[in-house]
Amino acid sequence: MALRACGLIIFRRRLIPKVDNTTVEFLLLQASDGIHHWTPPKGHVEPGENELETALRETQEEAGLKASQLTIIEGFRRELNYVAREKPKTVIYWLAEVKDYDVEVRLSHEHQAYRWLGLDEACQLAQFKEMKAVLQEGHQYLCSTVA
Repeated sequence: MALRACGLIIFRRRLIPKVDNTTVEFLLLQASDGIHHWTPPKGHVEPGENELETALRETQEEAGLKASQLTIIEGFRRELNYVAREKPKTVIYWLAEVKDYDVEVRLSHEHQAYRWLGLDEACQLAQFKEMKAVLQEGHQYLCSTVA
């Protein structure tokens, strides 16, 4: 049986002055243990929780961002399946935009750093091909919809 986890791909958009465009930046957190990998906030589903509740709880625990500070983007949900520590793992991600561009991120002990990154930089830090793919899909979704 695969371990099951859920998380949010948190992003913000910056309007570029004098250019009719926005820049999307993704929030990645650097783990305090293991290989110090960079991922969006995520964690294991607890008994009695649904998947989105897990993603919101983990985001608050790991990044200090409350559900009231986020807007979940309808229509985007991705499931990643991979092996972590020699066990199959499934992680479900949704896209969520911060309501305040300058929102304060407060890390838990599970993470040692965070960064807001454009797509290319986020993909470079993400390391794992599955995570890179979901960031690219999220970016494409945001650019192709009026979200």
